[in-house]
Amino acid sequence: MRLRTFFLLALGALAPLAEAQRLEYPTSKKGDVVDDLHGIAIADPYRWMENLDDAETVAWIRAQNALTSSYLEKLPYRETLRKRITELWDYPKVSLPYREGRRVFYRKNSGLQKQSVLYMRRSLSGAPRIVLDPNRMFPDGSTALVGYAASPDGKLMVYSVSEGGADWQTLRVRDLTTLRDLRDSVRWVRFSSVKWTNDGKGFFYSRYPEPPKGKKLEAALTGHALYYHRIGTPQSQDQVIYQRKDVPKWLSIGEVSEDGRYLVITFTRGADPRNRLYVKALGDPVEPAIGAPVKPLIEADDAEYTYIGNVGTTFFVRTDKDAPNRKVIAIDVRDPSPAKWQTIVPESKNAIENIALAGGQLAVQYLVDVKSEVRLFDVRGNATGSISLPGVGSVFGLSGRYDTPELFYSFTSPLYPTTVFRYDHRLKQSTPFEAAGSKFDAEGYETKQLWATSKDGTRIPYFVTARKGLALDRKNPTLLYGYGGFSISETPYYRPDVPAWLELGGVYVTANMRGGGEYGESWHKAGMLDKKQNVFDDFTAVAEALSREGYTAPEHLAILGGSNGGLLVGAAMTQRPDLFAVALPAVGVLDMLRYDKFTGGALWVSEYGSPSDTAAFKYLRAYSPLHNVRAGTCYPATMVTTSDHDDRVVPSHSYKYTAALQDAQGCDKPVLLRVETMTSHGYRPTDKRIAELADQWAFTVANTGMKVVDVTP
Repeated sequence: MRLRTFFLLALGALAPLAEAQRLEYPTSKKGDVVDDLHGIAIADPYRWMENLDDAETVAWIRAQNALTSSYLEKLPYRETLRKRITELWDYPKVSLPYREGRRVFYRKNSGLQKQSVLYMRRSLSGAPRIVLDPNRMFPDGSTALVGYAASPDGKLMVYSVSEGGADWQTLRVRDLTTLRDLRDSVRWVRFSSVKWTNDGKGFFYSRYPEPPKGKKLEAALTGHALYYHRIGTPQSQDQVIYQRKDVPKWLSIGEVSEDGRYLVITFTRGADPRNRLYVKALGDPVEPAIGAPVKPLIEADDAEYTYIGNVGTTFFVRTDKDAPNRKVIAIDVRDPSPAKWQTIVPESKNAIENIALAGGQLAVQYLVDVKSEVRLFDVRGNATGSISLPGVGSVFGLSGRYDTPELFYSFTSPLYPTTVFRYDHRLKQSTPFEAAGSKFDAEGYETKQLWATSKDGTRIPYFVTARKGLALDRKNPTLLYGYGGFSISETPYYRPDVPAWLELGGVYVTANMRGGGEYGESWHKAGMLDKKQNVFDDFTAVAEALSREGYTAPEHLAILGGSNGGLLVGAAMTQRPDLFAVALPAVGVLDMLRYDKFTGGALWVSEYGSPSDTAAFKYLRAYSPLHNVRAGTCYPATMVTTSDHDDRVVPSHSYKYTAALQDAQGCDKPVLLRVETMTSHGYRPTDKRIAELADQWAFTVANTGMKVVDVTP
């Protein structure tokens, strides 16, 4: 569809937008549950919604979805946006390739396939061969192809699938010559890598015990352990490699060194970046010693220690020990005492985001005011140059082997579709692995980095993408996106749906609050535990700056965030309902007094604090979105989105929050719940993802006063 046609269709639909829809919300029964938490009575009238499969809960969800569908069907922009987003989405997308057994593996989506297909090449320039096509295996997209790992000899491949894309995974093994599956099946895998021994006879993986019957999507998790599975044997014979029953909520995740001589075990509390490292010397890669003892490499969990790779007995590790912006150290596995550690790449004023040991060098990705730079060092720490990126933007992922002369990386920016490049260390050049092509003409648009000042005086960066020459008259419908947690850096990147919003005259903004990793661990710590309120203050500061700078005004401003970002949106809209026209909390952590009771929620205690702790309870209660909904308040037009198979942030968070908002809403602005089926926390097949995005944008258009004009020359 041409832009002019798109705008004219939108123009013809302007009139009905002004007609407010009168909504009658489904009845949300109030129970009499009251908890005594630290001597304070906490009412939880919607506790019954935590029973996800109960007939009453299912009926309530069905009624909510029916109401939401009825509302959305009346929005004239909905179908127009769905068609335009579908057009924008329809271009090839590839994942970072990786080499194994002289073969190259990667995933590719031709454009609108429900899931990306797994390909193999016998050489970098060889013809691609389909290894796994999840679209043929699971035509309805209800089962997700999650991950894969080829054996070092390139003969076999482990791949993982999950129902609805949930965190629970099942591992299967495929013969790469016949493309037939073996009988091997490994269940209840979660929070796991899959790493082969170099003999190709088995692999390491991590799993939990089988959850209680009927409770696999919400039962609390405990008993994570690292196992070894030998090909051709039943799972019941798998060998426990590392398990700590004294700390049953910690995670054990394995990594096999490129030379096959070592198993490196990362032992962690979960979300806490601090961890320990252990090592098992597998010895001869041809006949690895699976039964060799596990020995400590770094026993103190006083900092982050991320294994990068090794050259012989020298292990390279990324750490923030005495270096909040991170550094690279070398540890000799024969004598790993801290006194013998050597600094290879020292800490600098810019945070280190990612590192790869590839092409005989260390490729180090830095964040310079939230923008990526990649610098190169030899294994002794001597600077050898840098990689010239296509522009100002973000690098996502670095992939390579020490024994090959290349590095794969992906680059993106808000107006540059994510593209995978191959950097040749010998030629010092980057070339696209498979060029991406977008159906969006970005020439008339631009991205600017601006700064807001938070409540305590901290400068907060944010990125604004909009049409060039935009009138700063405070009348532009604007969507502000944020995350702010778990040391995750929210760097600027391309979203195929955003151009549809930009073409309508909208403004798209991403904020870089504390709690993320944009400026290292000190930035993260300033937005976690008892300092979490800083994140919400930062977000509010950006919203106010957008108004002050003339981009928008509260009646035109929408906010969006998912997971921890859903918590951000929920907290922001309950603390400052006057500041936003639309709120879109997605798969959010919204009940901060019970989040740790379900699935992996206990793994987040290091980030949020435990409700069972008196001091943490006070600040959690102070910002918990569910517990700060106030009757009679006029809240923004809100559409809560979640998934029925979300076993990371259970959907009861969204159910209870929606019920509370609908009951409390003090004006005629809508409060809706959209529950997607056979999807999960981060998984949607392409058709469902586009449908959900179109609904979010249509809802935003309808409630931010969007007035579309035909701006086509």
